[in-house]
Order: sequence, then C-alpha cells, then structure tokens
Amino acid sequence: MKIHPLVTDTDTLARMIGRLKAHDIVCVDTEFMRENTYYPELCLIQLASSEDAFAIDPLADGLDLAPFLELLGDDSILKVLHAGGQDIEIFMNLTGKVPFPLFDTQIAAMAMGMGEQVSYANLVAHFTGQQIDKGARFTDWARRPLSDRQIHYAIGDVTYLSQLFPKMLNKLRKTGRGEWLDEEMARLSDPSNYAVNPDTAWLRLKLPNRKPDVLGRLKALARWRELEAQDKNVPRGRIVKDETLADLAAAPPPTQADLARVRGLSPTWAGNAIGQRLLAAIAGAEPLPEAEMPAKENRPGLSTDASLIADLLKLLLKVRAKESGVAPRLIARSDEMEALAAGVRDGLPILQGWRRGLFGEDALALVEGRLGFSVSGGKMRMRQLAGSPQPDQPQPEESFDPEPFSSDEASAPAPAPAPEADAAAAPARRRAPRRRAAG
Repeated sequence: MKIHPLVTDTDTLARMIGRLKAHDIVCVDTEFMRENTYYPELCLIQLASSEDAFAIDPLADGLDLAPFLELLGDDSILKVLHAGGQDIEIFMNLTGKVPFPLFDTQIAAMAMGMGEQVSYANLVAHFTGQQIDKGARFTDWARRPLSDRQIHYAIGDVTYLSQLFPKMLNKLRKTGRGEWLDEEMARLSDPSNYAVNPDTAWLRLKLPNRKPDVLGRLKALARWRELEAQDKNVPRGRIVKDETLADLAAAPPPTQADLARVRGLSPTWAGNAIGQRLLAAIAGAEPLPEAEMPAKENRPGLSTDASLIADLLKLLLKVRAKESGVAPRLIARSDEMEALAAGVRDGLPILQGWRRGLFGEDALALVEGRLGFSVSGGKMRMRQLAGSPQPDQPQPEESFDPEPFSSDEASAPAPAPAPEADAAAAPARRRAPRRRAAG
C-alpha cells in the first residue's frame, strides 16, 4: 500500500478520489474536535483502499471537499468504518444524508464474540498481531500545522482497517453470521439516529417528576436550549446545565428578575436577551399531553413475577451469548426480554429469524415453564422440566460455567407470567453513539 502526502488542494483531492473509485471498498475515518462546539469540527479525513492511503486536511485554505462528498454518496462503494457513529454524524451534517452502504468493524466484532464495544487497538492486535500507537489520540487536531506523528497516527487508522475488513468478512462467511449483522448495519444507516430534533431533546434528561405541567415546561426549556446551542455552536451544557433545566421546570421563576436567584444561571440573565427568551419558553409551555407521557421507570407494566422472569431471561441470554460467541446486545435487548416476560409474543425480534433459533425458542420455553436452570458440581445447567410439553426438536441438557456456586444442586424454573401483565414494556431509550470527546 502506498501512503501519500497530506492532501491540501482540490486538484490533488480529485485525483486521489479518482484512484479510490476504482475500488469497491474504501476505508474511512475522521479526526474531529467538539469540546467547545455543538457540532463536531472536522479536522482531518483519512481514506484507504487496498492500494492507496492518504489524509485530507479539510481546514486547508481553498480546499473544496466536493470530490470526497461525491465518494460518500456513491452507492456502489462500500464504506468501512470502526465505531463510525460520530463520523457518520459529521457526514450527515455535511451532506444531509447518511453514506451507504456501510460496514462497521466494531458491530461486526459483536458477531464474533469480541464484546459489544471492542476497541480499535484490540481489534487490530487480534487480527494482525500489531500494536498500534495511540499516543496522538487526544491531540489538538484543529491546531496547524499537523505534525508528522499526527498524520502517521491518523493514516494508520485506515491502513489497518483495510487489513481488518477482509479477515473479518472471511470469518463471517465461514460462520454464516454475515446476515446476523444486517439489522445492526441498517440501524447504523438510519438518518434518524443523527438528526437532532429539538422537540425530543427533553427525552434525554432525568425527569424531575411526572406532573404534566412540569414535563411540559421541561420539554419547552430543552427545545429552547437546543436551539440556543445550535445557533451559537456551543455545547448545550454551556447554555444551561441539565440540573438547572429541571429546577426551572419544577419551580419556574415568575419574572425575569427572579432569574438572578436561580442557581446555575448568570445574574446578568435577569436583564438580557437570553433571559427574555428563556422566560418566553416557560410562558409558552403547555402541559404535556397524555400521549407523550414517558413510560414509568422500573420496567413498566411488569408484575413482580414478570420482573423475575425478565431477570431469568437475562441470565439465559448470558448463557447463550457465551456459548455462541456472540455479544449479548446483538442477540436481544432488555426491552424485548421484558416484553416477552410480560406476555407479548408478536413482533419481537428475538422470536424471529436467527435470533429465535439461538435464543428465542429457549426463552419461550423458560417463560412457559418448560425449561429451568439448575446448578450441579459448580456448573449451571438448563434442562427440560418433568411433565412439561416437549418442543418440536429435542433439547439436551446444557451446561454453562459462570463463577462457582456454593449449592450442589438447586433448580429454579421460571414462574408463569402474571395475567395482569399483558402489555409490553416500553422500549428502552437508544443509547447515544460513542463519542470520542465530550460535547
């Protein structure tokens, strides 16, 4: 592979992008800063094929990124990234859409039993035996000129990525697990993951209580803060911290002058324009409609027995994940198991496709009292319960080795779901994409 000098002009960029377009696969990475901004500041772009690797300086005077953006929009080229959520957010901001198709090596590693968030360094070491230098990881990428060490480190992210991808793809093909990743890759490509809607910003906050008037004010205040942060391009916490928003929603100041006595706000807000806009947001807030009320915490809709069943399902998931060498999050999510424990059967991913064979059938058997756990000789086992209906296919006793247990033999069949707990638990909030720097 040829490593090219840093690209700082449009003509060279167009020529290098032309070389990449001769390939079906391109590895992509970025370096950015966002400690002091709302939007990530793109500082460096790294690209590689199997033959060429180079970095682009997006801060170079007169550089037009159009050739690069055209590459991102080429659906005939697979873009390979590692933990690419932040990178995709940047591309979404630049182009208004998510690049497609995508392959994320961190997600692929979940199907290989390497954990849910395996680091790039560990992935490189596992597949290539190389130890990468991460000394420049927390450097100031916005400062110019970039040092040779910074550029070498940054380009290394895509040169190793080009080595990882074929090895991982080959392993996925051998194990037949490639299709298992389709849903996760589709989720990665969903534009809604990266588009910030100020009207839903309040859902990320800890709720002060469940009173409709308080939540209505919290929603209005969160929307106001999001718009202020976007307009000024500063982190939302620089406008108002989460705790102060909650306090304002629970105990709104009657006048702008009272803002001077609110902990966490500058006294100057009692007489300036931003204080006026904050008071206007509070004044315009309406009680939150019943349809928008968030689900109650602590597994809403689950009876005590159903909560215990959900806990057993999570234990079963750990067993199945360890045996199959697949990250638990790729197999099932907490809200799906809680819904199954509550009596839901339709529309659950764990009862469809490969997930049903790997986990769903046993999960159903556990919930319906046909499967139980036991401990024997310090090993956990799953076994068919006496007198229970037999599944379509025989399921021999299986063992699992967690930490040793003190009991020589203990059996724990799952209790039947309570009849009053028929509703599915509300879906858990999706976690925020991995961030390299707080913002």
